[in-house]
Amino acid sequence: MKKTVTRLADGRELVYYDSRDDAVRGAVDQRPLGPTSTTSEVRHDVLLGDSVAIASHRQGRTYHPPADECPLCPSRDGRLSEIPADDYDVVVFENRFPSLAGDTGRCEVVCFTSDHDTSFKDLTEEQAGTVLEVWTDRTAELAELPQVEHVFPFENRGAEIGVTLGHPHGQIYAYPFATPRANLMLRSLREHREKTGRNLFDDIVERERAEGTRVVLEGAHWIAFVPYAAHWPYEVHLYPKRRVPDLRGLDDEARTEFPQIYLELLRRFDRIFGEGEPPTPYVAAWHQAPFRAAGRADFALHLELFTIRRTSGKLKFLAGSESGMSVFINDVPPEAAAERLREVASE
Repeated sequence: MKKTVTRLADGRELVYYDSRDDAVRGAVDQRPLGPTSTTSEVRHDVLLGDSVAIASHRQGRTYHPPADECPLCPSRDGRLSEIPADDYDVVVFENRFPSLAGDTGRCEVVCFTSDHDTSFKDLTEEQAGTVLEVWTDRTAELAELPQVEHVFPFENRGAEIGVTLGHPHGQIYAYPFATPRANLMLRSLREHREKTGRNLFDDIVERERAEGTRVVLEGAHWIAFVPYAAHWPYEVHLYPKRRVPDLRGLDDEARTEFPQIYLELLRRFDRIFGEGEPPTPYVAAWHQAPFRAAGRADFALHLELFTIRRTSGKLKFLAGSESGMSVFINDVPPEAAAERLREVASE
């Protein structure tokens, strides 16, 4: 993989990741952009103990542009976009409307392909493998920033999720703190270790393999299952069988197998609700260990994939119990969700 670092007209960093070593990336951003101006601020909630990013400049971000004005497509035919080149494999650049910036962290956009009319599930295994290498490289790069404590690569797909740009892309948030979800997992890890002497993540994976009813897909190096207490109607957790704290720890065998397993999961997600249904909206979220957290070595890298669609034409809204008290109520039994995801396997 060849990596080429350049700058956009307003000074933001852009990085090309090419599968070919002879790729030349000399295109210059010709847009008349002034320096970016952000108002990101992180405020600590003393009652709940978590943090909130205040980012008023995001009110003016690009919102559902027509396909011929997509800012994530290559610059071609006289139209200039966020990517100066006329084609690309994978591109990462600093978000023009970041939730976190400067001392409060960093937000990046990851464009998975130059093809506007596709989705992650349509990538080849080679392309998906390149994206995995990009996530890993960005984790390593962002780990070197002194203000960054936790790196979160993720993809939101579908307008129902809140996506404002239709081009296949994801984001990476580099937080200046360990996120509440990570802290809860670390606390559970610690309590389980104190009580049993064992690793909680290892026990979870072993339980799912032993019971089998919620296992969706298993390879030599990865296992995917619907969790016992799934929050979402269709939710799958994907773990490497060799526990590592973040993407940097994956070995070559796990990296090679990942595209096969993950692409199959995404294709199954689009078949859950039957033929003729629109693409399934989803969130795909990588959970990695915070860099300086106590108990980091016990953390298990994993990906959580879920949809807010509970049945054909109906969404799972976070209403009173979920939004007000963080108590989820799931309409689909996890065992039934796993069975459905096994039924729609590729032939």
